[in-house]
Amino acid sequence: MMMMFCLFFVFGNLQAQTKNKNARYTLEVNGNCETCKKRIEKAAYSVSGVKMADWDVATHQLSLIINEEKTSVFEVKKAIAEVGHDVDEVRAEDSVYENLHSCCKYERSSAKR
Repeated sequence: MMMMFCLFFVFGNLQAQTKNKNARYTLEVNGNCETCKKRIEKAAYSVSGVKMADWDVATHQLSLIINEEKTSVFEVKKAIAEVGHDVDEVRAEDSVYENLHSCCKYERSSAKR
């Protein structure tokens, strides 16, 4: 009986660690215009394992498909923040944000750190 329990535990953990090769995510990314769209999508695609990235100007929603065996959604968020766009809990550096074109400067929440 103990052996069955151990086997169940081991196989259960292995299955729980399986990474999705086509994981879908939707993120809110701050931005304003078509220039932002190009910059956000380019940053997302710069991360190995990103299969699809499409940012909607009107809703500020980024639709992603990633291979979780190669990357994580957090890595994509970091890449987008590095080009000046706040994403959920990942805030762009102030100096990078300040270098965005004036039309790309969105209203930043002071709550994001």
